[in-house]
Amino acid sequence: VAIFLIGAWILQSTSQAAAEATVGKAYFAGGCFWCMEEAFEKVEGVLSATSGYMGGTVANPSYEEVSAGRTGHAESVEVVYDPAKVSYQKLLDAFWRNVDPITPNAQFCDHGSQYRSAIFFQTDEEKRAFDTSKQAIEQSKRFTEPIVTQIVMAPQFYPAEKYHQDFYKKNPVRYKFYKYSCGRAQRLEELWGKP
Repeated sequence: VAIFLIGAWILQSTSQAAAEATVGKAYFAGGCFWCMEEAFEKVEGVLSATSGYMGGTVANPSYEEVSAGRTGHAESVEVVYDPAKVSYQKLLDAFWRNVDPITPNAQFCDHGSQYRSAIFFQTDEEKRAFDTSKQAIEQSKRFTEPIVTQIVMAPQFYPAEKYHQDFYKKNPVRYKFYKYSCGRAQRLEELWGKP
């Protein structure tokens, strides 16, 4: 029985490790994390998006600290995805289409460095993909202003409080009111055209 249990445990551990190896994680900041969570969870191949905080100087920051601009963090999302179904480049495309890349330290109605747009890269390959995608947008002459989206080596990601997770699903009326009154959809259409 003991040998059977050890064998079952090894098999389970091996299959969990294999499953984790086939999953990618990517980190983005694009203003309100509720909106970025919704945007990424609509991308085929994305398994989940978690709201949180990155890029600051305080460990385990609270929403109140971050939203007051006291920690240096940006509202961010951790995107868990299946690389066999969606590439990092596709995630970058989704990111760009959901941010205002030419306004520093703000996104739509939210102002302050905690709402800046940023990509937190983990590898040189991710940084190159960002540089290439940014260069393509610049060469397209879509914008007359410079792109101010930050590119930063990924620091520690801190998940936001539970009530922020899946906010757009759990509180659809409040979420839609916020998103509309913030002017997010209108500004995105102005910047990128109709979705």
